[in-house]
Amino acid sequence: MPLMTDPELLKKMLLPNVQIIAENLPQGWEEAVKCCWEFGAKIKTQYDRPDDPASRDVALNLTILNPFAEPRIHRDMPGGFEALEMYRREVLDGVHDSWIDPEAGKWQYTYHERIYNYTVPGIPDPINQIEAVINQLCSATHSGRAQAVIWKPWEDASIDDLACLQSLWFRILDDKLVMRCRMRINDAWKAAFMNMYVFTDLQRNVAEEISRRLDRKIEVGQYDHVADSFHIYGSYFKDFTGRFLQNLETRTFEQRTFRTNDSQIANIMEDASETVKAKLAHEREEYLKK
Repeated sequence: MPLMTDPELLKKMLLPNVQIIAENLPQGWEEAVKCCWEFGAKIKTQYDRPDDPASRDVALNLTILNPFAEPRIHRDMPGGFEALEMYRREVLDGVHDSWIDPEAGKWQYTYHERIYNYTVPGIPDPINQIEAVINQLCSATHSGRAQAVIWKPWEDASIDDLACLQSLWFRILDDKLVMRCRMRINDAWKAAFMNMYVFTDLQRNVAEEISRRLDRKIEVGQYDHVADSFHIYGSYFKDFTGRFLQNLETRTFEQRTFRTNDSQIANIMEDASETVKAKLAHEREEYLKK
């Protein structure tokens, strides 16, 4: 059973500060969403329609002890395997960085662009922050200076689609790479699981590259997901209660999750990967025609 903040203390807080420790990713995400629903402060958002209920909102501090322990995927993730794979490719590989063109009304940034090609006025070359993180930890594995930041205060205060992810902080403890992810705001039900899944893939990539350069095994350690505002939008309530909460009541945890080491799930994920590859190839062809 995951450990969490005393419910009686949560009830006394204006913005409940939920602290959860879980063994694996779907368990931690599920508990976080449940706590948001049960204890969240009721507050309106800038995206509400006039008749939408107030959202439920908590500050979240979630620790996943073993991010790659099975089961690794929750069945209530939004969009399915194909959407998950596309998002993974966007963040890790930058497959949609070419869509960034604010002046043309297109995307204003991607996480990949901010992480791997962070630009600063007055500095001619973009900064690969993950390369800087790896260099820092290879030179001093105990360093507390290894982080990548997303926010650009000179831009983001005035754009329409503000970045939710704010920073990624890394440290090596007992030959395990710990990563702490801080989100300014996080859609608990329709985005957070995909965020966690893909960010832990990034954590693994960094651990593997450090292992290669140091010529010793650096394993993936705990993953911390910190969200200043972890919320369920009121417009989702009908769908949320009819799906997420209903599944909690009628299915076991094993029935609510997928194991990536299951051969059938592995095949589905491989099919999703091939479908995404085909879609990206088609996008490139259409882009070249313009």
